[in-house]
Amino acid sequence: MSNRMINLLVPAIAVILGLLVGAIVMLVSGYDPVAGYIALWQGIFGDSYAIGETIRQITPYILAGLAVAFAFRTGLFNIGVEGQLIVGWFAAVYVGAAFDLPKVIHLPLSILAGAAAGALWAFLPGLLKAKMKIHEVIVTIMMNYIALHVVNALIKTWSGGGDKTDRILESASLRSEFLSSLTDYSRLHYGILVALLMVVVMWFILEKTTTGFELKAVGFNEHASEYAGMKIGKNIILSMVISGAFAGLAGAMEGLGTFGNMYTRGGFTGIGFDGIAVALLGANTPLGVIFGAVLFGSLKYGALNMPNAAQIPEEVVQIVIALVIFFVACGYAIRLFLTKISKKKEAK
Repeated sequence: MSNRMINLLVPAIAVILGLLVGAIVMLVSGYDPVAGYIALWQGIFGDSYAIGETIRQITPYILAGLAVAFAFRTGLFNIGVEGQLIVGWFAAVYVGAAFDLPKVIHLPLSILAGAAAGALWAFLPGLLKAKMKIHEVIVTIMMNYIALHVVNALIKTWSGGGDKTDRILESASLRSEFLSSLTDYSRLHYGILVALLMVVVMWFILEKTTTGFELKAVGFNEHASEYAGMKIGKNIILSMVISGAFAGLAGAMEGLGTFGNMYTRGGFTGIGFDGIAVALLGANTPLGVIFGAVLFGSLKYGALNMPNAAQIPEEVVQIVIALVIFFVACGYAIRLFLTKISKKKEAK
């Protein structure tokens, strides 16, 4: 069995195992798994509105997955995507609401503000890793909480003690009447095009530029890269900054597209953490991230239909989704199993 075939089989088997075990959980809990999965399918593809909302849900997952995958490809574990997404969301909404500019300037400026805020939030972990060898996982985890509470405080200050910001101006909105009417007035917006463009950008940086080659080389072997004359610290910081920019864009898509404002939160969005599973499912490749995001975005939105259509409690639905994520995370074990089977067949 070729490596290419194994790469294709691992995510497929992981998803199937997750759904099978999820079916067992529903059965043991006294619910009909067939009705549950039919409800899930209808929640994703039932009508044009569901399809539009599913694509809308997929958008931030693509960008969060790219953020995690880019860091992974360069030898770093950016677990701070959630915090970078939150500050990117706030920055994009602030620029979108505070300035009155022509759309051709206002919208790109608001998007860039989100990317810049995410990049800036990732800069500090990169700097500490490069200069003081402080592990990026520890710093980024802590900065997630700082981002959440700082942004909550900023929202309350901006709104005079309220729990949400002003709405962005139309000139900064990603909303599309055409896409909305096409999908029975769903919240689908042009952010999906931005996300797909960023997939191309990540591929181009890593595969077609000298900078991308250096970033991957440093991630693969720091000592050999340093011996070859590459600047290790500079590349670590750059990697985190680019990863943070992708995460900030994910937040910008939520602020400028889906919601049009930002509100105080009692907890995290979860998108940044799910981005880890999206990246793993996609084998940290730009194209793979699209497939991973499609899976997670579809599960997240489609699962909302399960309590209504199949009377399955939300807690059980969350267990099913978590099982799929669990088996995706166990991809290495599945790969090892397939490799052993392949070697046995070759030996025979």
